[in-house]
Amino acid sequence: MTEQAEIGIFGGTGIYDPGLLTESKEIVVETPFGKTSDSITVGMYKGRKVAFMPRHGKKHNIPPHLINFRANIWAFKEMGIKRVIAPSAVGSLKQELKPGDFVLPSQFIDFTKSRKLTFFEDGKVIHISVADPFCPELQNSISQAAKKINLHLHKDATYVCIEGPRFSTRAESKFYKNVIGADIIGMTLVPECQLAREAQMCYASVSTVTDYDVWSEKPVTAKEVLETLSKNVSTTKKILGELVDLVPTQRGCSCHKALEEAQF
Repeated sequence: MTEQAEIGIFGGTGIYDPGLLTESKEIVVETPFGKTSDSITVGMYKGRKVAFMPRHGKKHNIPPHLINFRANIWAFKEMGIKRVIAPSAVGSLKQELKPGDFVLPSQFIDFTKSRKLTFFEDGKVIHISVADPFCPELQNSISQAAKKINLHLHKDATYVCIEGPRFSTRAESKFYKNVIGADIIGMTLVPECQLAREAQMCYASVSTVTDYDVWSEKPVTAKEVLETLSKNVSTTKKILGELVDLVPTQRGCSCHKALEEAQF
């Protein structure tokens, strides 16, 4: 039987080991969609079983457009995980969202191009609702965790997800900012969050702003992103540490019923 856990964490850029778990071990979960990004670390934290997987791999060797999102979500589902927490790195499309700030997205706009977006492809059509793509209970827990460590958390942000791995042109960045009206920009939220919804798992993301996207006339560099992330890794780990304890043990949301009205 596959090792079981209650809460799953996808580590984003800069978060390759949460450093939180005791009695930990690494496991590999086979999936019908191929290999996961890396092995999964399973252990205990404050009496709860938690699983951790770095979505880019421990050596950051998987670019965003090649992440096997279906395998990653499927593996967590096989482990019995009901709650998924997903830290990520993003660029800012608003002056008030500064590098180093933390943001809680509530909506997304999908500008990806070539990703596998669903588990259902062979004769079964599923129209999953993502009108509100993130679990409200998990979002509330993230807000509480931020308060406990006195961290200002920007809320109700719209995340535009692009294909990557390149950064935007100036024209694209201004389009996302001025025409689309998004707040933050990243490369990993889609289809991760919608696959979690298809799997009837609770999912919420917490984003670290690493840079002002190129609309601000300063080209984004990978070096700049990593420098900002390295400064914020400890804060992200503090949030995760508080968050695990704050996640309700029973689900009062509707995430677990996502497929009930999703098919004809």
